[in-house]
Amino acid sequence: MNFTNKGSPLSDQGMKNICTTLGITQAEVWAVLTVETRGFGFLEDRRPQILFERHIFHKLTKGKHDVGNADISNVKPGGYVGGSGEYPRLQKAMALDQDAALQSASWGIGQVMGFNFKAGGFSDISIMVTDMIKGENEQLLAMANFIKDKNLDSALRSQNWATFANGYNGSDFEKNKYDERLAAAHAKYKVMLPDLALRAAQAALLYLGFNPGTVDGVIGRRTRAALTDFQEKFGLPETGSLDSATEKKLFDEAF
Repeated sequence: MNFTNKGSPLSDQGMKNICTTLGITQAEVWAVLTVETRGFGFLEDRRPQILFERHIFHKLTKGKHDVGNADISNVKPGGYVGGSGEYPRLQKAMALDQDAALQSASWGIGQVMGFNFKAGGFSDISIMVTDMIKGENEQLLAMANFIKDKNLDSALRSQNWATFANGYNGSDFEKNKYDERLAAAHAKYKVMLPDLALRAAQAALLYLGFNPGTVDGVIGRRTRAALTDFQEKFGLPETGSLDSATEKKLFDEAF
């Protein structure tokens, strides 16, 4: 399976869709996204962010692959590598049982588990993964569908973080202070929201190898340096700012 596509970043319409679907504000959306994936759904090679859960693979396959494969099939959670290192684990599991492997990973910006494909609005796991590969708008819609299916939208609207964390991340959420982190992120985004145009530019810079730092929609030293490097390479005025000419050239090159 090819896990790479354009890796399209979140659009204004994509954000509007989830806010309308769930009856929430952007601050609630960004709180969840920041805690789940630090706010971006793709790796620099345009594959979706994933985390492979070996205990889920063990459960779905009834432990028949445990022997000799403790890194990917184990009664205990763990074995995480992180980032792109999760894909070799996923692919190793896929060689044993493709559907179970895909269901054993969490996907994209909302980190929806594959085994929740029906709650995410999909008829099977392969269709879900195909959508997760396309872009963040699709990833976000799957997250919204999951939240609605699990009746967590009211908890999100009222910022009842403990109830939301329990339903979205599981009963062990307190171990990682999941609810506290959601509350802190929400307080931050009530004051200032990410600039989606700048965030898309950061994604483009990341894909093109210019290292803008965190894809967060906030201008900072590393983003300015990356913009300047891009402008220098393509003969644009070296302002370190996202002017219209730079934005057009960036998106032409990246997407």
